[in-house]
Amino acid sequence: MKRFIGFVTKEFYHIFRDRRSLFILFGMPIVQILLFGFAITNEINNVDIAILDHSKDATTQEIINKISASKYFNIKQFIQHEKEIESVFRKGKVKAVLNFENDFSKNLIKENQATIQIITDATDPNTANTISNFVNSILQKYQQDQNKGVAINYIIIPEPQMTYNPELKSVYMFVPGVMTIILMLVSAMMTSISITREKELGTMEILLVSPLKPIQVIIGKVFPYIFLSVINATVIVLLSIFIFKMPIQGSLFLLALESILFIISSLALGILISTISKTQQTAMMISLMGLMLPVILLSGFIFPISSMPLPLQIISNAIPAKWFIIILKGIMLKGVGLEFIWKETLILIGMTVFFIGLSVKKYKIRLE
Repeated sequence: MKRFIGFVTKEFYHIFRDRRSLFILFGMPIVQILLFGFAITNEINNVDIAILDHSKDATTQEIINKISASKYFNIKQFIQHEKEIESVFRKGKVKAVLNFENDFSKNLIKENQATIQIITDATDPNTANTISNFVNSILQKYQQDQNKGVAINYIIIPEPQMTYNPELKSVYMFVPGVMTIILMLVSAMMTSISITREKELGTMEILLVSPLKPIQVIIGKVFPYIFLSVINATVIVLLSIFIFKMPIQGSLFLLALESILFIISSLALGILISTISKTQQTAMMISLMGLMLPVILLSGFIFPISSMPLPLQIISNAIPAKWFIIILKGIMLKGVGLEFIWKETLILIGMTVFFIGLSVKKYKIRLE
């Protein structure tokens, strides 16, 4: 045990004195152009929404048909009661709910106005604001079509309501994304470079035949990054609470467990990258191309995945950061428990096991 503790201590010293492993200098211009060209968009497409129609008359049905016929929205479900709104948002199934008031058609005729409440999930404020604007545009077009050639004798009044982020603070979107990027950077990239450096210098074989067991060598190499990543996660959460005034609605204990799970998944991915890299430059290039750009562009951090081309949507499912961002937003902004994010948690666990299995097979480590 003393040998193992000494080995881990040596790794800490080595990390802090090797400045090359603290900087990211590589990029893939072609990959950047392709990904940015497809992923960067301010438009929304095929956004899932729900309908709460208290009136259920011909006018509301016509408006619903107009919204459904647009390329911007998919009507995911119809709900019957207002108490179901919170549930569908917590499950992450829809991004908005359109709430038609009672006697919608009668109010248009008698009072010349009726109300549609636009309730959006503002954990992503840009998307929420865009959804609200697009619904307003469709409603205005409907009114113009109904009153062609005549004076407008009634008006439909939308009432937008932003849940979870009523002030539309962009920091609520960036904190989960930045936390994901930092954890991925420290855990995966630095781990892959650290192990590859030993292979490049020819010292990995010496370590594997030392009194330490092979599994202890690998754990000793990655343990410092677990420690550093936990510190980074803690600092980010504290800054978000005390500096950016971001509320943490859910359980801090669950947030800590999910963060450690993602850290372990990233470490496993870093070890896997090291198995196919012979030099530190190769490891850094693969990490940048295979981790950093997808995390930023294809994880839903900045741009909605539903607006991307189908091939990129499929690829995004293989990125652990996508599922971790969903988990972070659910816990931090929506206050959900494990019963709402268990699928994403299982996906992360499955990816972790897959990465570790491939790495163990490559290194031929015998687990005792």
